[in-house]
Amino acid sequence: MALVTAQSSFRPASFTAHLFDLDGVITPTAEVHMRAWARMFEGFLASRGVTEPYTDADYFAHVDGRPRYEGVRALLASRGITPPEGEDTDPGDQPPGEETVRGLGNRKNDLVLALLRADGVSPYPGTVAFLDALPADARLAIVSSSRNAEEVLRGAGLLDRFEHIVDGNVAARDGLPGKPAPDTFLHAARLLGVEPAQSVVYEDAVSGVQAGAAGDFGAVIGVDRGAGAAELSAAGANLVVADLEEIA
Repeated sequence: MALVTAQSSFRPASFTAHLFDLDGVITPTAEVHMRAWARMFEGFLASRGVTEPYTDADYFAHVDGRPRYEGVRALLASRGITPPEGEDTDPGDQPPGEETVRGLGNRKNDLVLALLRADGVSPYPGTVAFLDALPADARLAIVSSSRNAEEVLRGAGLLDRFEHIVDGNVAARDGLPGKPAPDTFLHAARLLGVEPAQSVVYEDAVSGVQAGAAGDFGAVIGVDRGAGAAELSAAGANLVVADLEEIA
C-alpha cells in the first residue's frame, strides 16, 4: 500500500478508481440506520427482559458497517442471546418469542425504509463537492452493506455518478463475505477493471476501514462521523478527515 500520512500527501487525482461506502460517507443515512437499529434492539431486548441497555457504543462496536444479519448476530451475542437463524423471507413483524436473526434484521430494514420515505435523504454537501472535484475520467463505485443502496442514491440524486453498486444484494447473490472482509471492495475494483493499488477506499465504519486495509488498496480514507479518528486510524485508515471536502 502506498502510505498516505497527511492531507497534503493525498492526491485523489493520482488514483484511477474511488470506492465509496454509502451510509455515512455519501449520505447521512448512517443516522437513519442508527435510529432504526436502536428502535429494533430496544424493543427486542425489552421483550426478553434484558436489563443492559442498547447504546450508540453498541452500534459502533457490533453493527456499524456490517451486513444486516451479521449485525444482529453480533449484538445479540454480546448479550448472550442466540435466536434461530430463520430465512431471508422471515417477516419483520414476528411475534415476541418467535423472532429469528433474519426476521429481526428485516424488522430493522422496514424501519429504515419507513424513516427514509418519511424524511427523505440529502447527500453530504462536502461529499458532493469532493465528487465534483474528481477528474472527469475517475472511475467510481459504491460498496455498501446496505440492500437499499440504489434507492438511497436515487433519492439523493446521485445514482448516475457511479458505474457500479456492490451492495448487500450483490454480496448475497455472489457469495461475497461482508466487511470487515475486503471481498466487496475487491469485487468493485474488478468490475471497474482497476487494480486495488490504483484504487482508494472511503469509509466511516471501523469494519469498512478494516476491509479496505485488508485489500491492499492504494489508500484508505476514514471519514469520522462518530466512530472516532483514533479508532479509524487503528483499523488501518491512512488518513482520517471529518468531511471529504477537506481533501477536495
